[in-house]
Amino acid sequence: MTTRKETARISKRLATLAPSATLAVDARAKALKAAGHDVIGFGAGEPDFPTPAHIVEAAVEAVRDPKNHRYTPTAGLPELREAVAAKTLRDSGLVVEPSQVLITNGGKHAITNAFTALIDPGDEVIVPGPYWTTYPEAAALCGAVPVELIADESTGFKVTVEQLESVRTQKTKVLVFVSPSNPTGAVYHRDEIEAIGRWAAEHGIWVLCDEIYEHLVYGEARHYSLPVVVPEIADRWVVVNGVAKTYAMTGWRVGWVIGPRDLTDAMINYQSQTTSNVNNVAQRAALAAVSGDLVAVEEMRTAFDRRRHLIVNGLNAISGISCPMPDGAFYAYPNVQGLLGKTIDGSRPQTSAELAELAIDVAKVAVVPGEAFGAPGYFRMSYALGDADLQEGVSRLASLFNGATD
Repeated sequence: MTTRKETARISKRLATLAPSATLAVDARAKALKAAGHDVIGFGAGEPDFPTPAHIVEAAVEAVRDPKNHRYTPTAGLPELREAVAAKTLRDSGLVVEPSQVLITNGGKHAITNAFTALIDPGDEVIVPGPYWTTYPEAAALCGAVPVELIADESTGFKVTVEQLESVRTQKTKVLVFVSPSNPTGAVYHRDEIEAIGRWAAEHGIWVLCDEIYEHLVYGEARHYSLPVVVPEIADRWVVVNGVAKTYAMTGWRVGWVIGPRDLTDAMINYQSQTTSNVNNVAQRAALAAVSGDLVAVEEMRTAFDRRRHLIVNGLNAISGISCPMPDGAFYAYPNVQGLLGKTIDGSRPQTSAELAELAIDVAKVAVVPGEAFGAPGYFRMSYALGDADLQEGVSRLASLFNGATD
């Protein structure tokens, strides 16, 4: 009698998948708060502002209308796809048709859809770092080989064409390009974007452009959309975006992906067999968001601009920490290597991950260590929280770390 060969209970694909480090830190902070601890959380990339009132009202009206109790087309409400196309032209100058837009369950879903449509097993995806934790994991889920390329402070955490060329092979299929950057806040200049885009066009490499932080740039920094700056890229670009960061709508879970029509059609087919359409009421809220003005967005951007100075100045006053000024997004990325190996509250942390554990255990301050982003020796600290909490959190870190001894 033959018996079925014993197999692993969990697929290899998911058994090796790492959990989201940023969500894990946020979950721990919330758990400690629920247990009665006074925790300051710099972990999650989530604006502390409420969703603007007119967007909430659009959702309330949508709930009451029975037509929104039904499925929409898989690709999204036609009027929302049209509005996203119009918003894309308004904000970045990229001309797209509504048929090129797929509405997704947030930005992560958009990225996964794009990778699924583009990647075959063994393809290589260049992931410049420090990178958002999802990019290499999502690429690997689709059978790709993530090729991590880490930039440092000497280049403002931005990669060069020379660095990209050094890792290019015949298997290179996609380059992930993010500006403004999560986790560093780096913003590429127009000439840097032009050089990278032309390099990708020359070698027939697809570019996935994550533009979720397009409106969050400060000072002299400007956001430029790579397909606009480099028309030579032709039909080998994908743009990912959404309402989460710009409109303080992280919990509404509405994003989108835009690309050449054949790629979009493939992604729609895939989504039809996985999640189908995005929540109908949330789509109505997103329609109000992208169709409206940017007044509330500018108010939030002004607050974030003020907070980036608060957090950077506060961190640079702590012995052992140096923090460059970010040009975009809402993250500081301080270098904490000067604290490693020192005695702090009876411990001698050797890594930024161990240092982050100490921060939450002793100071009740949650940060994400650089290991999560491919760059150990750093913290990512979101300054999308109230001024009082921000200052209190930095003050607690100062009290803890300024007592470090050799």
